Amino acid sequence: MKSLEKRILLTCEAGAPRLDAFLHENIADLSRARLQALIREGCVQLAGRTARKVSQKVSPGAKVEVRVPPPEPHRLDPENIPLDIRFEDEHLLVVNKPPGMVVHPGAGRRTGTLVGALLHHCRGQLSGIGGVERPGIVHRLDKDTSGLLLVAKSDLVHRRLSEALKARRIRRRYMALVKGVPALGRGTIDAPIGRHPTHRTAMAVVKKNGREAVTHYQVHEVLEGAALLIVRLETGRTHQIRVHLNHIGHPVIGDPLYGGGRLPRPGNRVHDTRFDSLIQRQALHAYRLGFDHTVSGESMAYEAEPPPDFLDALEKLRERAAENLPQRPRG
Repeated sequence: MKSLEKRILLTCEAGAPRLDAFLHENIADLSRARLQALIREGCVQLAGRTARKVSQKVSPGAKVEVRVPPPEPHRLDPENIPLDIRFEDEHLLVVNKPPGMVVHPGAGRRTGTLVGALLHHCRGQLSGIGGVERPGIVHRLDKDTSGLLLVAKSDLVHRRLSEALKARRIRRRYMALVKGVPALGRGTIDAPIGRHPTHRTAMAVVKKNGREAVTHYQVHEVLEGAALLIVRLETGRTHQIRVHLNHIGHPVIGDPLYGGGRLPRPGNRVHDTRFDSLIQRQALHAYRLGFDHTVSGESMAYEAEPPPDFLDALEKLRERAAENLPQRPRG
């Protein structure tokens, strides 16, 4: 279904010092940045004349007409890729992303992305994010991290969910298989994260110019030389769980960047070959997602079991632990 141009008619009863502020106050489903772009593109009529300045003053009783063009097609081609949808309505989706799937297209990866799959799945349902027909990814997962993702279908819902994420009202839980067993059983890692000082494609805990990052963890199961952790995020920095667990000396098993001793200290240990054959990616899965629906207000929560490679690695560690249990004396 092809989207049609929308026209919005308003009357500024008491006047306003700025046109963009007046529009933002009265049009809930468009961001202020989008409204400013519409003004600059000549899509706003103020008192019968085309407005050009976002800071233009609006007189009392002035009539304002906003013409909202249909969203532009995304430059990425939609792809018919099967998706594991755990919830969907006209406002948002909860998707269980498989390991190995890139969320956003980037340099060297234009096909096989989650965005491309969503463009196909949501044809005719997207009202546009920033004027472009695209799904609004609220939070991201690394390519080789599996699990639940929240996706918005409109600019308004995307904005509200992003605000909820920033205010720490979106509840995220992960399962992680890590090397070693944290001594205290549970803890909080409160350490700022920034670009690694020497490895420019990696992140690290840094003393200067880092962004606040808080991760809570709990040992769920003790395994052979390893542990299954339940991890809760307060913030959402790039590679946060992987960086923080490496920082305390318990890197995620299978992590090619932070788990093999290739990066300088702090936190990393000498590469341990006992874990090489367990899993061919970082053993990290976003298994639980909770949030309040931005339209209905309903409290929602979803869970997704880890994929087979994660469960297989967990079972192998359990078998090793069982084999190494001390034998009871006979008689």
